[in-house]
Amino acid sequence: MRQVVSAILVIVMLTICGFSSTQLNDSTNKMESTSNVSITFSNGPTGGDSVKGVHTLSFATSGTGTIDSIEVDISNDNENWTSVTNISSTPWLTYFDSTTYDNGSWVLRARGWDSSVSDYTIWHSSGSFNIANQVPVITSFEVTNSGVGSGDNALDRKWMNLNSNDALVFTWNATDDDLTHASIANVPGPGSPPDDGPGTLAHGWTWASGNMSEGTYNPRLTVWDDSGLKSTKTMFIGIDRTAPTISAPTIGQSGDWSNSNSVLISDIQSSADDGSGSGVSHVQIMIDNSWTNITSEEYTITLTEGYHNISMRSIDIVGNIGDTTTVEINVDITDPEGISWTVDELTSSHVGTINMSYSAYDGGSGLDLANSKIQYGFDLNGVGVTPDQSGRWIDVGTTGLDGDIGLSSWATKSRQYLMLRAIVADNAGNEITTIPASFQILPGLDLSWNSTSTSLDRIIVRPGDTNGNVQITSELISNQPYGGSVTITLESAPADRSADVDWTVMRTQVIDAGNMSDQFEVLVWNYTVPNTGQWDLRLRIDSSDLIDERDEGNNDFHFVVTGAAVSSIGVVTSFAPTIGALLIVGIAIAWYQRRRFIPPPN
Repeated sequence: MRQVVSAILVIVMLTICGFSSTQLNDSTNKMESTSNVSITFSNGPTGGDSVKGVHTLSFATSGTGTIDSIEVDISNDNENWTSVTNISSTPWLTYFDSTTYDNGSWVLRARGWDSSVSDYTIWHSSGSFNIANQVPVITSFEVTNSGVGSGDNALDRKWMNLNSNDALVFTWNATDDDLTHASIANVPGPGSPPDDGPGTLAHGWTWASGNMSEGTYNPRLTVWDDSGLKSTKTMFIGIDRTAPTISAPTIGQSGDWSNSNSVLISDIQSSADDGSGSGVSHVQIMIDNSWTNITSEEYTITLTEGYHNISMRSIDIVGNIGDTTTVEINVDITDPEGISWTVDELTSSHVGTINMSYSAYDGGSGLDLANSKIQYGFDLNGVGVTPDQSGRWIDVGTTGLDGDIGLSSWATKSRQYLMLRAIVADNAGNEITTIPASFQILPGLDLSWNSTSTSLDRIIVRPGDTNGNVQITSELISNQPYGGSVTITLESAPADRSADVDWTVMRTQVIDAGNMSDQFEVLVWNYTVPNTGQWDLRLRIDSSDLIDERDEGNNDFHFVVTGAAVSSIGVVTSFAPTIGALLIVGIAIAWYQRRRFIPPPN
């Protein structure tokens, strides 16, 4: 029976020991130690305490031995322990910041290292306590000055138009069971407001630094409680008292000129600039002596033709009004006016390029030569809207109203027409295309007679071989050296001929090739008048039209010769006055003069 009782006592003791081990969850630590030192919490949480903020943990030791360090752990489930600290010297105390742990039930334990026996002391537990920290909750943080924007973030900053000596009014509020004080930082300086508290809380500041600069600021509120816990909140503000600027926007489609009464003004908002300020709210334009707000990039205004000065200004978000800028807007709805062509002489013998120019006028915006040009083509008859030989209009290759055209051989274009047209633009974008003009490419060579050196020695002769011979001396000239041969004919026909009577070739002379290189040749002709009456004679150059000349109309030179009858050739009755008539006239003149000039009596 005694053995049974002993066994029961052993089981009970083991059960008790197991229960204690479960309470500390220290299966790896000994419930017994060779150390004679005991450690207890002299200051710190005990079972059932409610803990907030920072606490001092201090330990008392009793018994004999040498404690070198004390290890402190914490757990919220009595299984997973986390080291709080390891105190390595006296006094045996440390600070426990409960705010670093979640609110809830926790247990602290401690044990020391006894170097005299090289063993740990037995764990000492604080008992279960409750961490009940309350972090301050900021319910409001505002600046009550009027402005634009919420201030909640940097993209929606609250902008204010304040003078440098104005005051900023900040207000705040927070919830906590033990608020102590609040501070504010990053305010427009210099300096910063003092803390609000501890003690009586004003829940705000009226801050006037006396020299608040323009710019952006991010005031930060910090609220503290007696547990050492804090919360922060930041607002975003800006101070802007500088007006924005504006530069000239884009007018129409062509610089400062518009070719329509409805003028498009673009890049309006882009032309305004507020620097690092609150930003441009809108642009104003003066229309009919009143300001019109414009918030878009484009605006159309109706103006008459002529020169106009339009006033514009920009306004920023907080109402700063910029200086007025005068923008010149000019309207030109009239097309340029074409005047005339100037073209080098066109001949088939020309070598190299020919120059051309077109004169035009624009009394509004002026000619835009960079967008004007000359076009050309070749045509057979010089009429129509498109050159029929080239089949299209060809650019001369340069801009402007001056140009040149070069061909390897202008001789291939003889008698064709060079057609020209000009596309004339002005600086407002008005444009005209001129009516095609035609210039015939004539031959360069022109053969003709030198009239002063071409003559007939007699104009009246007796007909027949004996007395009817006349001689013609002629000089053929050319406007340029000619290397080919020339055929000249002498032709005659009755002067009183009818329409069906043709000219008769009386003689032909050929000027050999090369003889006209000096540009003239003297020819002598003999002709016998066959019958009485008048006869027409002509010298004809190139009667077969083999030579391409500039002017075919000057190839003939005409004479008239008369064949007189024998009876009509003799002494002709004199037209001289008789001697008697002369005597009578002389006497009359002498009498008249004598009567007119008789001297007066003495």
